[in-house]
Amino acid sequence: MAFLIVLAALCFLMFVAYRGYSVILFAPVAALGAVLLTDPSLVAPMFTGLFMDRMVGFLKLYFPVFLLGAVFGKLIELSGFSKSIVKATIRLFGAGRAMLSIVVVCALLTYGGVSLFVVVFAVYPFAAELFRQSGIPKRLIPGTIALGAFTFTMDALPGTPQIQNIIPASFFGTDAWAAPWLGTLGGVFILILGLLYLDWRRRAAARAGEGYGTALVNEPAPFADDRLPHPAIALLPLLLVGVANKLLTLWIPRYYGESHAFDPAVIGGAAPVVQEVAKVAAIWAVLGALLVGIAAVLAFAWRPVLARFAEGSRNAIGGALLAAMNTASEYGFGAVIAALPGFLVVADALGAIPDPLVNEAVTVTALAGITGSASGGMSIALAAMAETFIANAQAAGIPMEVLHRVAAMASGGMDTLPHNGAVITLLAVTGLTHRQAYKDIFAITLIKTLAVFFVIGLFYATGLA
Repeated sequence: MAFLIVLAALCFLMFVAYRGYSVILFAPVAALGAVLLTDPSLVAPMFTGLFMDRMVGFLKLYFPVFLLGAVFGKLIELSGFSKSIVKATIRLFGAGRAMLSIVVVCALLTYGGVSLFVVVFAVYPFAAELFRQSGIPKRLIPGTIALGAFTFTMDALPGTPQIQNIIPASFFGTDAWAAPWLGTLGGVFILILGLLYLDWRRRAAARAGEGYGTALVNEPAPFADDRLPHPAIALLPLLLVGVANKLLTLWIPRYYGESHAFDPAVIGGAAPVVQEVAKVAAIWAVLGALLVGIAAVLAFAWRPVLARFAEGSRNAIGGALLAAMNTASEYGFGAVIAALPGFLVVADALGAIPDPLVNEAVTVTALAGITGSASGGMSIALAAMAETFIANAQAAGIPMEVLHRVAAMASGGMDTLPHNGAVITLLAVTGLTHRQAYKDIFAITLIKTLAVFFVIGLFYATGLA
């Protein structure tokens, strides 16, 4: 019964998300409904002590990233940089390779350390322009961005700085470059199958005579000025964000050390505030990098930006608020579900799978799917079962580096179900619904999940790591 309650809550939330209802409203309804059926006395304590605590904690850490990411993306649009990049891309790759262009840009940004959420805001303006000029349906934009940002550069390619590739290192004593051959081949597998799928969808739409679409929501405003900036200048802010993020990630811990304390009161004897730098250094680095990118746009295109900045910034802030609240509400839902007895039933059942790597992969991707979070599901799985995974792997002669890569890739498998925060953010930013665009995101999800088992089979067949 406990398991059925967890499953019902998950299915309910996926259903309402797919139907277009607000996750901000229905995530707590689904979570607290599950608590009510499990132990009615815990509804109020769970709501304030766990759901709201995790929701507010997420906003405390990440809302500035959403806000600056949205402003940066809007400035890229208002400055005409997006249109300049689109024209240069069409000349370079051809109009028929618009999807490849977007995937490459997303991949470069995420592999450079830019947050997935920031990539969505930054890439959407010129993805929309490129798809419009190429006559590709707008509904294919989310699947294309998902392939470039949510898959192979997130957790497959060795060295990626995304959190999904960092978490396993603390459990297995590895580093971000673990199992480079498996990660690279797995990444290539995802990229090739993903591009083939998206191109098949594009050709099917073209045969049906479907164009970009009309009566669409949240469309970037067209840039009226014919004097577009040079593509090199237009690309510079995007490159600066990636470079600045990398440099600040290295410099911030050196400058502040492990922690930094300050006195918050001028008058009185308030206790000093102690900030653990390791927990926020990556966020500070992203925020600093976005400020550098915003300053670069303003430096090169302040006149066209200033003319429409008031209205554009209002729209960007509204989009950031909606995206952040959607994701935070999802985060609270995952925390509540993970605290229920039914979740333990799921974890115990998954632990009975005999093969060490398949056990790890299925456990991590299943928990990521239930919680709607790659990092959250993997953290829960490894915190509870890392010692078991290690013991079973050592008994089978499997290197820790392979455990690392399988866990990382599995976390980004079934996490992108309809209730996933990144999916909801992507759809909100692009102005599309689950009905319009989720089918293609789910296809990319299946390809990504299949890649995990491809990597496992490759290791057993060749011994490559």
